[in-house]
Amino acid sequence: MAVLGAGAIGHALMTGLDSGITRVDPFRDIKNRPVSGHGMNILVVGTDGREKITKAEKEKYRLGGAPCNCTDTMMLVHLSRDRDRASVVSLPRDSYAELPAHTDQNSGRPHEAHPVKLNAAYAEGGPALTVRTVEQMTKVKIDHYLEVDFTSFMKTVDAVGGVEVCTTSPMKDKYTGLDLAAGSHRFNGGQALQYVRSRHVDGGSDLGRMQRQQRFIAALIKQVTSSGVLLNPVRFREVATTMVSSVRADEKFGTDEMLALGRAMRGFSAASSEFTSVPVTSMGQVQGVGSAVKWDPEKSERLFRMIREDRPLAGGRTKSAQKKKLVEVSPQQIRVQVLNGTATEGLGRRVDADLRSTGFATTRAPRNGTDTAVPRTFISYDPRWDRSARSLSTALKGCEMRPVKGQGPTLKVTAGTDYTGVVPVRAEDAFQGEFGAVTGDEVVCP
Repeated sequence: MAVLGAGAIGHALMTGLDSGITRVDPFRDIKNRPVSGHGMNILVVGTDGREKITKAEKEKYRLGGAPCNCTDTMMLVHLSRDRDRASVVSLPRDSYAELPAHTDQNSGRPHEAHPVKLNAAYAEGGPALTVRTVEQMTKVKIDHYLEVDFTSFMKTVDAVGGVEVCTTSPMKDKYTGLDLAAGSHRFNGGQALQYVRSRHVDGGSDLGRMQRQQRFIAALIKQVTSSGVLLNPVRFREVATTMVSSVRADEKFGTDEMLALGRAMRGFSAASSEFTSVPVTSMGQVQGVGSAVKWDPEKSERLFRMIREDRPLAGGRTKSAQKKKLVEVSPQQIRVQVLNGTATEGLGRRVDADLRSTGFATTRAPRNGTDTAVPRTFISYDPRWDRSARSLSTALKGCEMRPVKGQGPTLKVTAGTDYTGVVPVRAEDAFQGEFGAVTGDEVVCP
């Protein structure tokens, strides 16, 4: 979408691309639709279609098995009215949903409204039922529909020359074959597919996978907008032709829409995008549905109201996070008690404020530490929370680490006479803003 929109360089070129897109009618017979808001809303659906992938690729990237004819990924993309911001909201595929009454596209039998997981809407009623269900759940009117399968995803990544992704810890998933060391990696199409499909690298399951997908999209936008692809007509046509070869979209997403996006999004970059997921309240077994997640009714309603009102989700932050050091655990998840280990009055309050300014959840009630001055700042931590301790120590450069069994989840910082300040840090999956929204430049490689 970023390539087609930001790279529009001529009506004839875009007309040629337009003819390569397979068309679907996702708005067929939809009635009582939400009122249009400001900006443009695009439902981006990723399916598990793999018909055009070679046998060798299927074996190498663990893509065997039959497709389920359901949605593997679903995102609501909102382009602001002035086209200077893209807000991407991931919709968990296992979300508890109630399908409206419809006719089953496979059997032709009518169905009454009934509860399912959200990704089953595509299997029962295709794009049209998927759009109806999402509109019913979000009260956001969908303007365009874009569908991508495994083939188009892999080809797009290869066409732009690969995409760089960073991780602070090793990642391994025996189901997809993903096996990454900590650090920076440049993925080809098959490796990228392994990365965005993996659900078993941590305890986050599908929610963790959505965050990795968001990081990947931000990295893809960075690659496309910084590599010169958009300024080279020959290169652009190569990439764009590859993209649309396996894409399905609604009839109204055509040449004029692409050109309008192109004119408006010339200065688009990773910092112009923001990412979040629908807030959830619970995960577990739901009778008649299976393991599903339920949306938080108040927070999700507020999130989609902001989309309708064309408001930024990340709080309008403009300061780049590129200079912040990457850590394993988000500062917002780390509870810290500060102690003043010196005779300097007010040092505890200063350290507490410094840590809070970079995101740590301090107690806001610093205490006096020891009777004698401590020459070197140190962190006391329970070994069970060692990842949090390492993240905190990155912010307190040169500090000492002291494990204390049984201390519990709260980390203690005793400020010494060597304290000079806090190094700003950020996590790959930072929980910032009202909905955990992050901007694209906060999640790409520094």
